[in-house]
Amino acid sequence: MSGDLARRREEHLGSSYRLFYDDPVHVVRGEGVWLYDADGRRYLDAYNNVAGLGHCHPRVVAALAEQAARLNTHTRYLGHEVVDYAERLLGTFPAHLDQVVLTCTGSEANDLAYRVARVATGGTGFVVTEHAYHGVTHAVAGLSPSYGGPDSLGQDVWTVPAPRTAGDAEAFAAAVQAAVDQMRSRSVQPAALLVDSILASDGIYPEALPALEAGAAVMRAAGGLLIVDEVQPGFGRTGRMWHFTRSGLTPDLVSLGKPMGNGHPIAGLVARRDVLDEFGSRQRYFNTFGGNAVSCAVGSAVLDVIEDEGLLERAAARGERLVSGLREVGTRHTAIGEVRGIGLYAAVELRDDHGAPAAELAGRVVNGMRSRGVLLSTAGPSGHVLKLRPPLVSEDEHIDLLLETLDATLDHLRGGPPVGSLS
Repeated sequence: MSGDLARRREEHLGSSYRLFYDDPVHVVRGEGVWLYDADGRRYLDAYNNVAGLGHCHPRVVAALAEQAARLNTHTRYLGHEVVDYAERLLGTFPAHLDQVVLTCTGSEANDLAYRVARVATGGTGFVVTEHAYHGVTHAVAGLSPSYGGPDSLGQDVWTVPAPRTAGDAEAFAAAVQAAVDQMRSRSVQPAALLVDSILASDGIYPEALPALEAGAAVMRAAGGLLIVDEVQPGFGRTGRMWHFTRSGLTPDLVSLGKPMGNGHPIAGLVARRDVLDEFGSRQRYFNTFGGNAVSCAVGSAVLDVIEDEGLLERAAARGERLVSGLREVGTRHTAIGEVRGIGLYAAVELRDDHGAPAAELAGRVVNGMRSRGVLLSTAGPSGHVLKLRPPLVSEDEHIDLLLETLDATLDHLRGGPPVGSLS
């Protein structure tokens, strides 16, 4: 059945789509931290950042169904749903970020940020990190070197190496300054520095916020803005609602997506009022389904669950267990290099005997974990970083299962048997 489905998928959806794993998983149901395949086997989902509250959270599903049965329409009619949600969402941000525009996807949010920055500054020059990913629209794909490689960069886009720690502040500021100088040498006015606050696609560097702050200061001095992409770390994943608030980073624009609706397509751009007013005085923005009543009901339910179930505190506590456990596993496996993480977002670098990135091993680990019933993936320029994002509702037993399975998989692979031999 799954083989026939894969054939039909390839026939009708085309080659641009991709599947996870050498042996793709045919999922038919999700509940909490678990996904179930067509044969009834369950898998621990340690990767899906979209369903941050766990799959099919009953309160979110109920809110969606109730509002869909009552009314769903766009924002050109008066309605309390979008206003109530906007007020509540903005209440989780620093006071200087006091307006929001709702979209359907994080790509749309970043595309809007791109437009707002160009209009508000009069500039066209953007700086992004070398392996960044910010979305799939034409403009934002051009700001996402990990998406199509350096040759896919848009016009007036410069890349800089991602900082790894706070100690990289001086180097990162110098790199941004060099990019700004190159812009000016080509008569390009800087518009913005766009960064994912946890640098997910670059390899996941949660301690680099002070370095991002240093780069932002350079961009502001050049007349540009700071856009912070919180699509991946936002909504509690790092143990705080917004990862950027762990430092003195003060964005002008913040893009949101994925976990905002726990799987329902709602996203948004949070902004300084003066920046958004400058854009609004020159251009209008309308997104037919952005901010619709059903999406806002879902978004409100997500905020309810985060608050009522104490998920920020739970993510912080489970995250400590996860990261310390990964480091303990690393003491038994020389292939594990650096372990990085905060909250329920962690990275495990795999290295070969010479200390070089072990991308092939990472692929084997991911497929080996899948065969043992745990789902995760990779990140980083070389694809050698295991990327772990368990749901915020994970319990200690789920974290322990993840750690035990990683340990067992690495043990099994140590002698180099083919992944297919794993049971």
